Amino acid sequence: MANPPAKPSLLGKPSLLGKPSPLAKHWMLRPDVDFLNHGSFGATPRCVFAAQQQWIERLEQEPIEFLAPERTLLPKLDEVRELVGTQMNASPRDVVFVRNATDGVNAVVRSLPLRAGDEVLITSHGYNACSNAVRHAAQRAGATVVVADIPFPIRGPDEVTDAIASCITPKTRWMLVDHVTSPTGIVMPVNDIVELAHSRGVRIMIDGAHGPGMLHVDLKRIGADYYTANHHKWWCAPKVSGFLFAREEWQDEILPTVISHGANTEGFGETKFQSHFNWPGTFDPSPLLAIPTAIEFLSGLHSGTIGEGEGMATLMRINHELVVSARRLILDRLGLDEPVPETMLGSLATIPIPQWRDRTSDQMREIGRRLRVEHRFEFPVLQIGNQGCLRIASQAYNSIEQYERLADVLLQIVQ
Repeated sequence: MANPPAKPSLLGKPSLLGKPSPLAKHWMLRPDVDFLNHGSFGATPRCVFAAQQQWIERLEQEPIEFLAPERTLLPKLDEVRELVGTQMNASPRDVVFVRNATDGVNAVVRSLPLRAGDEVLITSHGYNACSNAVRHAAQRAGATVVVADIPFPIRGPDEVTDAIASCITPKTRWMLVDHVTSPTGIVMPVNDIVELAHSRGVRIMIDGAHGPGMLHVDLKRIGADYYTANHHKWWCAPKVSGFLFAREEWQDEILPTVISHGANTEGFGETKFQSHFNWPGTFDPSPLLAIPTAIEFLSGLHSGTIGEGEGMATLMRINHELVVSARRLILDRLGLDEPVPETMLGSLATIPIPQWRDRTSDQMREIGRRLRVEHRFEFPVLQIGNQGCLRIASQAYNSIEQYERLADVLLQIVQ
């Protein structure tokens, strides 16, 4: 039997790290790394991990009883669906589960009735995997992908809506816009963008990978035709867990990326939409079933009472304030202007570093390696165009001291 891989050694003394938040004890993150990268894959709290393990044990004790759709599983998924619908202000009938937001985007764009000559619209700040899915579907249909070039740095929301509006034509059938952009951490003005799309007769999907748990998401108010999101990021659920929302009028045409029994078998869901997605074949439902524990835990972190209604809103506000303060500290220390207004930030912030401009990919990888191995930080170092940047995130386990240490290190290495 193979042994688990050893933890990689890191240089330096743990005493040099920034002191994390007292709430860090609730997570399993390594104490010898300043983890400022919640935005990539999230991080699962101890109690949520324990809940997932309990679900796995129940599954293994009674695999047939637990997994057979007509017995235990589907009613439990319906309970989680009800919770997700409540949190997102959406009817549970309009919600299905997917592996992640990329899976949700693929299911929709690959099901679209695109034809040769049609246009689909994405933005220059889109998530690469989802942009690839759109290009693949368009290529197969003979449609054209149009990219709305949104500036970065950016001065305000109007620059987003103006860039998108200028790219819509009578041939535009569908568009994909991020709620929070992954590379640049911008909270997009999705309400205005949806209104713009519908005024031009265009269907719109919102990639809300970072939405739940970072922002107050009201799907009825947003009004998008489709919205997909991850549970494992800012809701801190176990990995491989997300949802897809679709307005009722489009549900019958959407097929999951895995076609299974629900395509022609009764009893796999309340609606045809749910029947298609509820059973992708044998799978591990424990990440979905642990979502209630994750939401309950996060809601109780700052409310004083587990599950208290305002707890999640308080957590989101505190995370936002921390990333705003952290970014301001770094910008001030390096003498930089803000690349994005504070009002367009959630709990992510991307900072262009002028000294990293026109670096090669190898040079950027080396910068990332030094920050990770020599200085024990975990966060993305990335290139946007020819500009090298870093992206920080803020979650309950972080503290301003960690970003102060980062500012000190950056001051040393960018000279």
